[in-house]
Amino acid sequence: RRPGSAAPPSPAGPRGRSPFPNRLLSGLYSLGQYLLFPSYWAADCLLDLRETTAERQQRRCCRCCPLRALVTGPLLLLLLILSMPSALLGLLLWLPMQAARRPFAYKHNMLSRHPEVWELPGTGKVFSFVSANVCLLPNGLAKNSNLGQMKQRAARIGQCLTQGEASASFASPRSSQFDGEREAGPREISVPFPPDVDFVCLQEVFDQRAGAHLCQLLSPFYEHIVYDVGAYGLQGCCTLKVLSSGLFLASHYPVLAAQYRCYPNGIREDALSAKGLLSVQVQLGAAHGQRIVGYLNCTHLHAPIRCDQLTMGLSWVQLFQDTHAQRGDVVAFDVFCGDFNFDNCSSGGLEQTHEIFRQYQDPCRVGPRQDRPWAIGTCLPTLLMAPRAPRRTLEQEEGRRTYLAGPILQDGRPDPSAAGSPWEGRRIDYILYREHPTTISLTTELEKFSFITQLAGCSDHVAVGLRLLLNAAPQ
Repeated sequence: RRPGSAAPPSPAGPRGRSPFPNRLLSGLYSLGQYLLFPSYWAADCLLDLRETTAERQQRRCCRCCPLRALVTGPLLLLLLILSMPSALLGLLLWLPMQAARRPFAYKHNMLSRHPEVWELPGTGKVFSFVSANVCLLPNGLAKNSNLGQMKQRAARIGQCLTQGEASASFASPRSSQFDGEREAGPREISVPFPPDVDFVCLQEVFDQRAGAHLCQLLSPFYEHIVYDVGAYGLQGCCTLKVLSSGLFLASHYPVLAAQYRCYPNGIREDALSAKGLLSVQVQLGAAHGQRIVGYLNCTHLHAPIRCDQLTMGLSWVQLFQDTHAQRGDVVAFDVFCGDFNFDNCSSGGLEQTHEIFRQYQDPCRVGPRQDRPWAIGTCLPTLLMAPRAPRRTLEQEEGRRTYLAGPILQDGRPDPSAAGSPWEGRRIDYILYREHPTTISLTTELEKFSFITQLAGCSDHVAVGLRLLLNAAPQ
């Protein structure tokens, strides 16, 4: 197989949890992590002493002692120093294990409800996608985004993602056949996540404990989950990766193949994380004895080198699809999504004219530096403390000016020329799609594009959703 590529285990039970080929290697890897954990925990707690805005306000309301850092800081530093010998031993055990580690873990859950098999020719079908940057870093690192309490946020995010699924669970079997009138207009600003989302693509699930917790919360609703995606340890000649890619994917439909590739040009703080591209092939049904498949590509780009990473990503997507395609496959959709870390409203962005926008369709975009009037930003410079409040607020320009980050110059400073312009905000989270020529003519129609505000207070991004209606053209 190509580097970073693997087919998930046969869906005969809850298999494939470990990214290692056997229990011995998995046990040695876990032992290395246990030896590293005291140092990791002490360092994270030291960084976590910095207060977020919410913690500062809570301390003032409760009149708590502001000297917590002075009391606990030296104790944590002492623990960090004392735990160094075991951490060194753990590192010597942990590093060699990475050579045997598959770059993702896969979990298959046996559920009572399954997606209805799509057969063509037949009725049309709707597929729903969600992409969200959830900022689940270790607590100390999350403070850079004015966020803390990683464990509580992970639980809240999992609850938000599954509320719609729980309400949809009363309908059995699962069906997304299209047989009614659709709502008018392509945009929706929504507080909750839409019900019955077929594919969930997350970014910045960096903390392994948070990833495992999300996997546990989503398992009763999603049969196939790809998590803990990334290559740890020494990559190349001297690059040490201590954080994963942060990518996480949950699917109602069977995963036929998955591939992860790490961007080799990470710089500054991103050099320590294994940001890259996760490509997945899923099976949706059958047409005249041939497979109906879909492709999902999820990524998180690094701000200074986005153009190069997009170019690499496009070539990796093509290689993955060429490798895993079978003769006669009907490709229903090909989605490219994630946190791209650039917008279409700021000046001087070379990414705004990148080849990806000629190969894939962006529903929110008209052209370079011009979005559709209904599109809004997804970057929150100030956290919203009331998750249910912003929907009506973001429908109005005054609310967008308050809560959404505005256009910037090339050096990162706010663009003063945007002050008098209509304010939509920086849209840095994308869901793109494209059609493939197939033996059966399929038409793809954008049913709805959603901006989902329910994670406000848990993340510094607005999640986005896409609903596509696919119909087979009459023969």
